[in-house]
Amino acid sequence: MNQMEKHEQFDIDRLRRKITQGSGGDATSPPQEGGKINALARQVADHLSEGNYSPAIIIGQMRLFEFLSLLALGLGAFYFLADASSPALWVDLAVAVLASGATILMMQITDCYQVPALRAPLRSVPRIWGSWMAAAVLAALVLFLAGDHALASRGWLTVWFGIGSAFLLLERVLFGFQIRRWARNGVMERRAVIVGGGQPAKDLIRALEMQPDNDIRICGIFDDRGTARSPTVVAGYPKLGTFAELVEFARLARIDMLIIALPLSAEERILHLLRKLWVLPVDIRLAAHSNSLRFRPRAYSHVGAVPMLDILDKPIRDWDSVAKRIFDIVFSLLALAVLWPVMIAAAVAIKATSKGPVFFVQERHGFNNEIIRVLKFRSMYTEMSDPTAKRAVTKNDPRVTPVGRFLRKSSIDELPQFFNALRGDLSLVGPRPHAVLAQTHDRKYSEIVEGYFARHRVKPGVTGWAQINGLRGEVDTDEKIKLRTAYDLYYIENWSLLFDLKILFLTPFRLLNTENAY
Repeated sequence: MNQMEKHEQFDIDRLRRKITQGSGGDATSPPQEGGKINALARQVADHLSEGNYSPAIIIGQMRLFEFLSLLALGLGAFYFLADASSPALWVDLAVAVLASGATILMMQITDCYQVPALRAPLRSVPRIWGSWMAAAVLAALVLFLAGDHALASRGWLTVWFGIGSAFLLLERVLFGFQIRRWARNGVMERRAVIVGGGQPAKDLIRALEMQPDNDIRICGIFDDRGTARSPTVVAGYPKLGTFAELVEFARLARIDMLIIALPLSAEERILHLLRKLWVLPVDIRLAAHSNSLRFRPRAYSHVGAVPMLDILDKPIRDWDSVAKRIFDIVFSLLALAVLWPVMIAAAVAIKATSKGPVFFVQERHGFNNEIIRVLKFRSMYTEMSDPTAKRAVTKNDPRVTPVGRFLRKSSIDELPQFFNALRGDLSLVGPRPHAVLAQTHDRKYSEIVEGYFARHRVKPGVTGWAQINGLRGEVDTDEKIKLRTAYDLYYIENWSLLFDLKILFLTPFRLLNTENAY
């Protein structure tokens, strides 16, 4: 790497570091809660409120479908045509699995799972059949090395490869038709907003439109400048509002990507933008098509031939989100299977010692700042309950019942949240959700911590990294909410299933510390 490339890469890394500076310190700007949006922006956001299909998820499902289909065809051919009494039975079955897997791997290597190849399947038929034939050669080689030279007796293999060839052609044609249909209906696309207007935005839009296999759908433009420098319509796309309004728009709409159409030389303006936008669960890219400076190739992502600098990525995306959801379901069911006697005993104790319902429902901030209804065992006297949590529970709080005091200290009052995790409102592990009006000394948390809402880039959790590190219970000082936010952001940036498992395993032991649990 030459000196210029080192200098450029340093600037990108420095920009990323600057974005999160101050997230645990004093607030130096207004809370990032977004603003009201105009009627046009709201209409567009309402139209985009339904989720779309991630190309990565669809392509992954397609790989699995093709592997299982080829294997099923192979097993069917073996069942009807092979000699079941053959001593090489298990060798044949192993070859069927190997050949099916090798086909998928080779199609991946030859780019048969790229969106352009899926949209135009006939153009990729030679690569698909080449991968399938290569798998056939590999199967024959394995049988030869296994000491079985009587390949002529493997008639089922010949039939399998013939049927498999026809299946791959027909399946790809039908799937290509569906892909094009999804593209027309806006189901399988990446929704993007252009940040910044004027000529740079126009050049970027034109460059994207020239890409033949572009899966980006431009949803609008946001810019703070007036109409003199930033027209209300750029390349046929309307300017929907200001940067402050973009935060609210991106929460209402299902946006995947923000593309900043500003020159690299405008670092301070870009930094100002990112301080507002990094709290959103989206990819943030800096358009680099018109910049004369060039970075090392791995610093770029591309839309067709249009280069983008990757500034921030959406956390826990695509198959990671699927894995985390499976993790939540499996361990929530296990927890309920083990803890149901405790939950029944808690419900009976609550009902027997105070009037009112067993459960208490509280509105809290969830993923992408959406409002969710979190379920708990009731721990306060019904007439003194505070659904808003505007007034935090303190030590010896008279609102808390004797049974409720035990439930809160032991965290048994939180057990119904396993049902929230099954429903998908919560994850088992993540930043703990705070009540909508939660505050410290008459100041909302977002007024104390800059970037507070960046905690909501992932689903909140029943337990979290902050709680494992002793930050549970009352938040009565600015320092506590700053530390909680810092631990939550660390969790988001370093997430893995093993990290989730570690937190889940440590949670029962950390609950033994009841010092701050009231």
